[in-house]
Amino acid sequence: MSDTINPLTRARFPFKIQVEPRLSEPPSWFPALISFGAVIIALIIGAVLIKIAGGDPILSYIHIAKASMGDIGVLSDTLVKATPIIMTALACSVAFRMKLWNIGAEGQFIMGAFGASAVVLSHIFPETTSPWIFIPTMVLAGMLAGGIWGLIPGYLKAKFNVNEIITSLMMNYIAISWINYWIFGAWSEGGFQMSPKFPVNSWLPRLLDYAKTYKILSGLTTHLGLVFGIVAAIILWFVIFRSRWGYEIRLIGDNPSAARYAGINLTLNTVLVMFLSGALAGLGGMSEVTGMVHRLQTSPIAAGYGFTGIIVAWLSKLNPLVIIVVSILFGGLILAGREIQPSGVPKMIQGTILVCLIASDYLLRYRIRIVHSAEEA
Repeated sequence: MSDTINPLTRARFPFKIQVEPRLSEPPSWFPALISFGAVIIALIIGAVLIKIAGGDPILSYIHIAKASMGDIGVLSDTLVKATPIIMTALACSVAFRMKLWNIGAEGQFIMGAFGASAVVLSHIFPETTSPWIFIPTMVLAGMLAGGIWGLIPGYLKAKFNVNEIITSLMMNYIAISWINYWIFGAWSEGGFQMSPKFPVNSWLPRLLDYAKTYKILSGLTTHLGLVFGIVAAIILWFVIFRSRWGYEIRLIGDNPSAARYAGINLTLNTVLVMFLSGALAGLGGMSEVTGMVHRLQTSPIAAGYGFTGIIVAWLSKLNPLVIIVVSILFGGLILAGREIQPSGVPKMIQGTILVCLIASDYLLRYRIRIVHSAEEA
């Protein structure tokens, strides 16, 4: 077959789209722009699906905004929903930064709730124990339980090169079964699938607890867990971007061969990062069970925060400080979802955003050029 180009074809299609690998890093603002564009496309797709379902997309989005940010009361509830998402997103971000695909933040979150609950339900301290003892002990227990749950797939990855996606994902289901064992058995209250209510001294302080002194705080449910999340995000940012260990984590994620050549211990760092990832998710579980639920039970704890954290981490480009803002937006989406029909719309929007974000990464690795056909002649 001749390689000559038909003149009529060239005249009809004078331009051609070319896809080329990027030979250099894009500008620092480019990933943020791509993520923003992906979200816009996801919202457009969501609007089309809402319209197909018989709803009004514009009114639906307006209602979501009002139901999540409309006044100080709903904003407080949005922050409550955002708190566990911050923790799980931080957990995912630090693992993803080293190209460790921790899909087990949900199970680590659940085990964090279990560890914190064990401090109360095992009667280590009397019910009258000061919150200054109760809360720090529960924080340590929750982070330790979540950290151990993350360490297991991390050790298997580091020692035997077992796929961490499969192991961390499967351990989510083990965590749920472990919780059910206790709340249906030794810790069951009257045979129901829940533990007895925690003593008030073990609850995380809420804004409404100070309403007698400050009337403006009446009805505001935001609790100390939000502070834990913000502090954890700030510390993690400094660790990742301002510490030697953070440099090692980023180098391993970018180029494992170069990191190994530089003398960095990949095995040790894999275990430590997965432990830290699990500990952050465990802190989220601790804050949820002691700040909101006040008892151990499956349904409010295993609510999918770990999987939402994956979306938030990707949308934030693994930046701990950006995670705070994005988590608040997703917290509002979850809160407003209680009033949106069909009830699956918020999860549909979340899933669409994740798909668009993953697809948008293509533009970070490749660039699209429109060239004139004559350039290839």
